[in-house]
Amino acid sequence: MNLYFDVTLAEGYNSASQSTRRLTENWVGKNMFCPRCGNEVINHMKNNSPVGDFICPRCDNQYELKSKGGKYGKKVIDGAYETMIKRITGSENPDFFFISYSSKEYKVNDMFLVPKHFFTPNIVEKRNPLSPKAKRAGWVGCNILLDQIPREGIIDIISNGIVNDSITVLAKTNRAQSLETSDLSARGWLMDILLCVNKINTDEFSLSDMYAFEPFLFARHPHNNNIKPKIRQQLQMLREKGFIEFLGNGKYRKVPVFRREL
Repeated sequence: MNLYFDVTLAEGYNSASQSTRRLTENWVGKNMFCPRCGNEVINHMKNNSPVGDFICPRCDNQYELKSKGGKYGKKVIDGAYETMIKRITGSENPDFFFISYSSKEYKVNDMFLVPKHFFTPNIVEKRNPLSPKAKRAGWVGCNILLDQIPREGIIDIISNGIVNDSITVLAKTNRAQSLETSDLSARGWLMDILLCVNKINTDEFSLSDMYAFEPFLFARHPHNNNIKPKIRQQLQMLREKGFIEFLGNGKYRKVPVFRREL
């Protein structure tokens, strides 16, 4: 995998954002495989596609690309809030690639995948409307909150300039896929409970540890007045999917999986 952009493709562009998009999309089209099925190539979709930027010719999975010069922090500035919410809650929502690159070297430093089912409305932060004096007065943008995505949903493809083995990437993607559900409410609960499990610093934890997140969960699901039963239900689902083990007497243990800290 060649980590350097073809800088000749940026010639003739006056807009930095258009130039960057050209460089990063070309790089993905030449270097990236499909993390879902392992196909060696993914194809660029038609310009202004309503869903994604790339599609796998074998499994038809779609991908949207985000890129940034320098390291990602806990938030990613994105486009229109309503558009993003519609996209991630739709029936053809894409997986997301995130690329960070060196603006000096024109080189990819990091790249990770976030599968589509890890995107819920709770990880999309609504920004304040633009002021009445702004060119697009009243326009409302959004931020993607990376630190609100369970670590199982952030799958490293390139880490600090080192390309991760494609077999490992596929295995991690397949494991994450076991959490997939088309039901938006069920998806939100499962991701939130997994996020809470990850926030516990020890591998073994108890129901009382999880109940401590009741205020956090109620804030996210204000119409549910049975938070504790829901916690137990979702822990059972994580147990069935092999992400935690039940030790008895209200005790659990995390099943070792790859870890990524922002």
